[in-house]
Amino acid sequence: MILGIDTSLGTAVGVVDGDGVVFAEHSRANPLGHAEAIGDLLRQALVDAALGPVGTTAAPQPVALTHVAAGMGPGPFTGLRVGIAAARAFALGRALPVVTVPSHDAAALQILLSAALTDPFAEPVRFAVVTDARRREVAYTVYEGTDADGLPVRTIGPALAPRAEIDTVLADLQAERRDITEISAAMVAVVAARAIAAGRELTGPEPLYLRAPDVTLPAPRKRVGS
Repeated sequence: MILGIDTSLGTAVGVVDGDGVVFAEHSRANPLGHAEAIGDLLRQALVDAALGPVGTTAAPQPVALTHVAAGMGPGPFTGLRVGIAAARAFALGRALPVVTVPSHDAAALQILLSAALTDPFAEPVRFAVVTDARRREVAYTVYEGTDADGLPVRTIGPALAPRAEIDTVLADLQAERRDITEISAAMVAVVAARAIAAGRELTGPEPLYLRAPDVTLPAPRKRVGS
C-alpha cells in the first residue's frame, strides 16, 4: 500500500495498493492552508483505507503501508514544502521509503487513462499539463503517451511561462493545452507504484519550485575587523 501526498495546488492525500486500486482519497482545493489541512486529511485517508477499496464496504483491516509518495511540484514554495515535509516526516515515523513524483506526471497519467477509457484505439496526442504558478504565470509540462512501464513520457518541462503567452508557447510546441486545478494524491501514488515496479526514479529529492522563494535568509554579518 502506498500513501500519496501532494500540496502543489490544493492539499490532497490518497492511498492505493500496488496495482493502483484506490483505497482512499481526500482533498481540499484551497491553495492556502496546507499546514492546517494536511493532518486531518491524513487521518481521514488512513481510516477510509482500512475499510477496503473505494466503493466497497468491509470490516476494518490494518493498513500495511510500504511507501510514501511525495508530489514534488512544480508549485509555489510555501505550499509545496508543507506536503513534502509531511511525507518525509510520516515516512520517517513509519520507517518507510519516500518515492518522489513530479506532480504533473500524476495529472498526465490521469489524462491518459481517461482518454484510453474513452477510446482505447485512439493515438495519444501531444499535450501539456498547465497549472497556476501565480504572479501571472503558469507552469507547464509536455507529454506524449506512456512508455513500456505505463508511465507518462515527459518531453519538455516543467517550465514557467507568462499566463498571457502560454497558448503561443504551446502552439509552437504543437501541444494541446490541459488546464489542471487539482492534483490527485491517489494518482501520485499510482505513478509511484509503477515507478517502483519498474525500478525507476522519476525525479530527485529536491522540490520543483521553478522560482526562488519570496523570503530568503540574510547573509551572515561580518565581524568588525574581519
